[in-house]
Amino acid sequence: MQKAQIPTYERIAIDLANRIYDGKFKVGEKIHGRSTLASEYKVSPETVRRAIKILEDVEIVTSTKGSGIVISSKENAYKYIHRFSNLASIKDLEKQMNTLISERDRLDEELFDTLRKIMDYSGKLRHTNPLAPIEVEIFPGCIHIGKTISETKFWQNTGGTVIGMKRKGELVISPGPYALILEGDVLLVIGDDETYDRVMHFLED
Repeated sequence: MQKAQIPTYERIAIDLANRIYDGKFKVGEKIHGRSTLASEYKVSPETVRRAIKILEDVEIVTSTKGSGIVISSKENAYKYIHRFSNLASIKDLEKQMNTLISERDRLDEELFDTLRKIMDYSGKLRHTNPLAPIEVEIFPGCIHIGKTISETKFWQNTGGTVIGMKRKGELVISPGPYALILEGDVLLVIGDDETYDRVMHFLED
């Protein structure tokens, strides 16, 4: 993206304001005529006229026919220069902000990518680690409700071992083969990487 550049006549106005503030041109003194300034800055007299008009508008100089261009305020020259200094500072802050936004977007993408990897790894680990129990809830309508674990031949049908049971907020460890399966129970089951699918299929039959 191209940045807007300060027009030539405005750059000349800023330079003249700097020279006034630095004391090269003193208040009450006349500065060179437009033709002389045009030659010095290598621009047309019209460009110089527009630069002087800016300085007149902010009351740094006065310009009248026959009297030439007279310096009227060093203080206003400082204010004019300072205004452009603030503008430069704002541009720097905008540039810094855009850099930070780009950096934040990059960090967000890295964060999301890492999170995806963690979720993917966790999912694989759940199905490949036989010691990581899976949780299976007993929903209404399950045909095994009211039966004991032994009666369902749970291990024979699924290859999974029930090592715990959650019921109404309570955790029962090693419920044993004679524990009843009730609606709302959550069975904790360990097995191989195919156990989860077999258990879900068994309970839905």
